[in-house]
Amino acid sequence: MFDIDECDKLNEEQIKRIKEIGNSIKIVDIENELKSLEKQTESQDFWDDTENSTKILSKITELKKKITNYREVESDIKTVTDMIELLKIEQDKDIEKELENLIDRTNSKIDSLEISTLLSGKYDKNNAIVTIHPGAGGTEAQDWAEMLYRMYCRWSENNGFKVEELDYLDGEEAGLKSVTFLVSGEYAYGYLKSEHGVHRLVRISPFDSGGRRHTSFASLEVLPEITDDLDVYINPDDIKMDVYRASGAGGQHINKTSSAVRLTHIPTGIVVACQTERSQFQNKDTAMKMLKSKLINLKEKENKETIDDLKGIQMDIAWGSQIRSYVFCPYTLVKDHRTGYEVGDVQKVMNGDLNNFIYEYLKQNIK
Repeated sequence: MFDIDECDKLNEEQIKRIKEIGNSIKIVDIENELKSLEKQTESQDFWDDTENSTKILSKITELKKKITNYREVESDIKTVTDMIELLKIEQDKDIEKELENLIDRTNSKIDSLEISTLLSGKYDKNNAIVTIHPGAGGTEAQDWAEMLYRMYCRWSENNGFKVEELDYLDGEEAGLKSVTFLVSGEYAYGYLKSEHGVHRLVRISPFDSGGRRHTSFASLEVLPEITDDLDVYINPDDIKMDVYRASGAGGQHINKTSSAVRLTHIPTGIVVACQTERSQFQNKDTAMKMLKSKLINLKEKENKETIDDLKGIQMDIAWGSQIRSYVFCPYTLVKDHRTGYEVGDVQKVMNGDLNNFIYEYLKQNIK
């Protein structure tokens, strides 16, 4: 049943939230910065420095998007207010239904705006390089790793991100031994960094003829793709390159030539591989991006000044404790052990419904 008083309360809450967001992102300052940058584009020598002009135009696009998103929500909230006032004067079933729908849509937009304020990390805007490895347990763990891969592909598709497979190694009977994929789109890393860690599965194994319950683990590594404009020097003498025939998806051409590339950073022991491009040169270029991302991430974790300072340091491949559990039996539950957030519909989560888990993590870890 329609409740005008409840709509009024929701509208007041929306007004409060949008004001808090405006203060947090300093919307007036953003609009002033946009005006200043647009004025620079009017200069006659603006295109003399192509690199700088490209950065300015990119920044203008980014600021315009922020302003548009914010002002659109403000406009929607005003429409909600006007509709409530109208219904206080005269009841109308069609307007009541439209109002309830608009309140829901506006709340979703506000949620998105709130989360965008949390994505302010150095690499949050970058694409994400994701690697999944199964834990001990053979086929059961390898199947779990493939289930996670499917889940993140679904999440990416649902949220407008593009997935590109970079390296894939099939499991012996089912599932996968490892997969590395690139998730492209604005703030892909900002969102997916919350997924880094060990994921635990509890279910009745389809590979156990006795129908017993099994616990499996898979590890997720999430790194930002390092862009070309970031100056990262890696000594060529520190890199060992191996080429081999690609396996898995890719067609006949890719399997007949030694186009797949494996790079080993000798001082740290870090290994990356790419086999999905059609040429060895393309695979090497992609593998170098992956290596840079891993080294930058390791450098920042170890608080080192340069890549060269990383000699002797090994990547942590220990399983550690899980960040999230996915329980299929004897009950259904997905629980994040860092935030305490949980849902009972495990199938919905496996179909890519991860946003609430991501949002809770971001809100808890805001700096």
